[in-house]
Amino acid sequence: MARKCFWLCVQSLPGFWIVFSAIASSTVQAFTGTYGINYGRIADNIPSPDEVVSLLKAAKIKNVRIYDADHNVLKAFSGTGLELEVGLPNGFLKETSASEEHAMNWVKENVQAFLPETHICGIAIGNEVLGGGDLELWGALLGAAKNIYKAVKSLNLDGVVQITTAHSQAVFSNSFPPSSCIFRENVVQYMRPLLEFLTEIGSPFCLNAYPFLAYMSDPENIDINYALFESTKGIIDPKTGLHYDNMLDAQIDAAYAALADAGYRKMEVIVTETGWASRGDENEAAATVSNAKIFNYNLRKRLAKKKGTPYRPRNVLKAYVFATFNENLKPGPTSERNFGLFKADGSISYDVGFHGLKSSSSDSSYLSLKSFRARGLLANHIFSLTFSAVTLHLLLR
Repeated sequence: MARKCFWLCVQSLPGFWIVFSAIASSTVQAFTGTYGINYGRIADNIPSPDEVVSLLKAAKIKNVRIYDADHNVLKAFSGTGLELEVGLPNGFLKETSASEEHAMNWVKENVQAFLPETHICGIAIGNEVLGGGDLELWGALLGAAKNIYKAVKSLNLDGVVQITTAHSQAVFSNSFPPSSCIFRENVVQYMRPLLEFLTEIGSPFCLNAYPFLAYMSDPENIDINYALFESTKGIIDPKTGLHYDNMLDAQIDAAYAALADAGYRKMEVIVTETGWASRGDENEAAATVSNAKIFNYNLRKRLAKKKGTPYRPRNVLKAYVFATFNENLKPGPTSERNFGLFKADGSISYDVGFHGLKSSSSDSSYLSLKSFRARGLLANHIFSLTFSAVTLHLLLR
């Protein structure tokens, strides 16, 4: 209530709004809190975007990523307060890299036209391009990112919209132990100039990190409890002496090590995808409802602690879980179609503290995370009241 009242007050004071906008535009905050979700839509049976908004708001998930800039989704998110990162699909990279005009038109049509009602806070340029199979896209990635940023900057949106690109772990070599990780030799020539550009514009390194996939690749030598954030002796990095009690932290610190080796020690790592499949093929034995529930529940607990990793303890971990729904049209193994926290009908796939659009037999079998939020919510409420009172006092003097 205090926040809503304050917002109404500042909207009615043009002078204050100009100053406030100038201050806000000095840095791009593309992620609120520590928890977000990917809203993939490769399916023909999932709820409408309007229903998804209701679902996410009920779950109090504020940070959302999509892989395109679908106008139906952008309209549905208008006026909701949800923070949305849109995507420039891989198929658009070559044309966008070759033409500044194309980049400008794309930004005008898919970003500027929906601001500020829809809170578009970021544009992801492609997805998992470097390390992928299309080498032409490797060469187009940086040019596309630069042209999109030029368009954003020329439209005075660079203080609102952050430019990023997400990488898979295919860009790394020697990722175990974490401190030994470097970028693959054939990736470095593309990665270094990209990192230089991202540093110049203040963007983080975005990583898609899946303990599920790592465990599946070597189940005989990896403790599944280590992958699931469960109790385990973990590992000790022999070079740094740091102890890791879960695989996700190790994967993130491997990225930090590679960045340090490349000369970008200060760059922040944000996890843009992580998750666990609830169903798989015969050779995907770890893809079970039980494991998916444990991983995602423990991930929420890990993020709610608002702490960093062993190698970067001051960089609070932020992550987008994959994904909102099971997507029945995705190609590949069965696991690819079963990463959703929610089923196609809007009910929960398993209980990690959320409630679906309709009741499910899984509801309420797990404890909520209220105990992890209580202190933070109280502090935010007190801060809002104090800031509002001081601001109004100064303005009305």
